[in-house]
Amino acid sequence: MGSTSFYPEEAPIHTVTVGPFAVERHPVTNAQFAEFVAATGYVTVAEQPIDATLYPEADLGDLSPGAMVFRPTSGPVDLRDWRQWWEWVAGANWCHPFGPDSDITDRPDHPVVQVAYPDAAAYARWAGRRLPTEAEWEYAARAGTTSTYSWGEQAMPDGQLMANTWQGRFPYRNDGALGWVGTSPVGTFPPNAFGLVDMIGNVWEWTATEFTGHHRLDQPPKACCTPQGPANPAVSQALKGGSHLCAPEYCHRYRPAARSPQSQDTATTHIGFRCVADSTPAAR
Repeated sequence: MGSTSFYPEEAPIHTVTVGPFAVERHPVTNAQFAEFVAATGYVTVAEQPIDATLYPEADLGDLSPGAMVFRPTSGPVDLRDWRQWWEWVAGANWCHPFGPDSDITDRPDHPVVQVAYPDAAAYARWAGRRLPTEAEWEYAARAGTTSTYSWGEQAMPDGQLMANTWQGRFPYRNDGALGWVGTSPVGTFPPNAFGLVDMIGNVWEWTATEFTGHHRLDQPPKACCTPQGPANPAVSQALKGGSHLCAPEYCHRYRPAARSPQSQDTATTHIGFRCVADSTPAAR
């Protein structure tokens, strides 16, 4: 796993052995997450009051329950400043992903978003599963390949779009991916050789592995599949897979080797998850 061709955090290339595991075919959908919430009464991180002691310099008005929402800019901007296209929106959460006036009524088969790391782990426990380690995730995404992309060396072979990534000029013009701007229904794009869909693009996916600035070969990665207590904003997990916001000029991370850090308490419109199990689970 790993790469030395793109970003430094992906290095070094190294061999990892994973035990047998089963992986869900697609990311957890809005409908599946709604079933979990209905059965348990679970309240996500984005729906909970924010602990003011963790952010002593923040205005109290900025500490209302909410989450990060992507907003396209009006034109070209300096791509080094992500604050130009991300906005904290009070009332944004998994069932109101863009704010209180939005809903998911017409997207039950889209990946659930606005879920922080503890939310994903809680769902996995309820479902009798767990979150994948970064190595397990990359093994599943590569599906037996060693190429740049899980489908080969070209991002768009013969002009075919293989994943839901940004089409146009980021962050102000998205021409849509097969008619979709933002998330798309799971399975819209071709599966990999293992039959898994949306491993690349659509939404970033949480893993159970804590992020480090590069792959550590001198010690095993820290994995936390059942976090206890509130999310720790000081700890970042490794995200994998890229999302519908990844573009060649900004985030060329729609590749199996790509990885990105994200603090455990963060919920956004482009992060979701899928589950794995140590043995084949009963269908839910």
